[in-house]
Amino acid sequence: MSNPLIRFLRTAPARRLVGLSVIAVAIGASIVAIASAAGGSGPTPPPASRAEAIHNAISGPAVAGLSADVKFTNHLIDSSSIQGGDPLLLGGTGRVWVGQDGRFRLELQGDNGDPQITSDGKAVTIYDAATNTAYRANLPQDRQSSDPAKDTPPTLADIQTQLDKIMQSVNLSGAVPSDVGGRPAYNVRVTPKHDAGLLGAAEIAWDSQHGVPLRVAIYAAGDSSPVIELSLTGISYGAVADSVFDVAPPAGAKVVDFNPPSGSGDKSGSGDQKPVTGVDAVAKAVPFTLKAPDTLAGLPRHEVRLLDWQGDPAALVLYGRNLGGIAVIEQKADAGGTTNAAGPNHEGPGLSLPTISINGVTGQELGTALGTMVRFTRGGVAYTIVGSVPPAAAEAAARDSGLN
Repeated sequence: MSNPLIRFLRTAPARRLVGLSVIAVAIGASIVAIASAAGGSGPTPPPASRAEAIHNAISGPAVAGLSADVKFTNHLIDSSSIQGGDPLLLGGTGRVWVGQDGRFRLELQGDNGDPQITSDGKAVTIYDAATNTAYRANLPQDRQSSDPAKDTPPTLADIQTQLDKIMQSVNLSGAVPSDVGGRPAYNVRVTPKHDAGLLGAAEIAWDSQHGVPLRVAIYAAGDSSPVIELSLTGISYGAVADSVFDVAPPAGAKVVDFNPPSGSGDKSGSGDQKPVTGVDAVAKAVPFTLKAPDTLAGLPRHEVRLLDWQGDPAALVLYGRNLGGIAVIEQKADAGGTTNAAGPNHEGPGLSLPTISINGVTGQELGTALGTMVRFTRGGVAYTIVGSVPPAAAEAAARDSGLN
């Protein structure tokens, strides 16, 4: 039985760089290909261990799909910096549909158009209606086994073994019986044991009978209220019409592709395209001089990856490990000295950014409860620095001599 989790962007493009990345994590954790067991009712399930709660949720027959109302809460950015009713920045309500085959669609209602997050099970697309931009990324694919015995649900002992491995990196609460969206559910709180930047904790609650996550919340360090929360209500289980998933961004939408083809084709037979990685390969592919220093603000470089930014090659460079790391996007600036996604003093309609000085040039900074973004342009190259770090750390990275 397949139960693929939707994992998404390590970082997100300029206008929503911090916001979209966290949204993607929340969506990824909460929209799951459905594996469920039928039966039982009541506002809360009986007490169970973590392993028992997980085993019960995944050991039953799969259901055909689900539809539900969704509420998205976003307190990342001070509302005084946001103009207009943008649900990606302010939060909002909408509808979600999930198919048994891994397809899903989430739609939020907004004043400047309705943002859509969709997937065919192989790739995910976030369409930002306010900027008419679609952000795309491939999804990890389950390797299906031809041996039916290997597709049976894991035993309690197997689940506990995996939980023990997970708890080497994080602390897990017990499975707390809860009532979420009118459904009996178990809630687990996750807190990091190692460096997680500004992330304090996360909570996930899943339907005890159907194994579907009903609520995901992300907390900043030292904050008792979630800064990001996604919750489902009005849940209905059953087949979803194919026409529901037959949506796509408008033909004229700008596209940012986080998995551009390498030109070498698919070598694995899985339908995946091999990305372009490594300093030398990416440097040859971009139309500017790639910086990508070995270290940045004391953090070692550990990955360089080619991006397709609205049809133009760009580079993603990752420094450090875990959530305390920093990501840098390098891309060619437009003729006006900015990136091709925003003007000099704002990140597109709806969001204004304060300016800062970066070694003699003017940059923009966005600080949130979960991270910081800094952008500046030098020598015809636009740099975007983002990480789950305080503003001082992001500014230090931006001022590092390796980027100047």
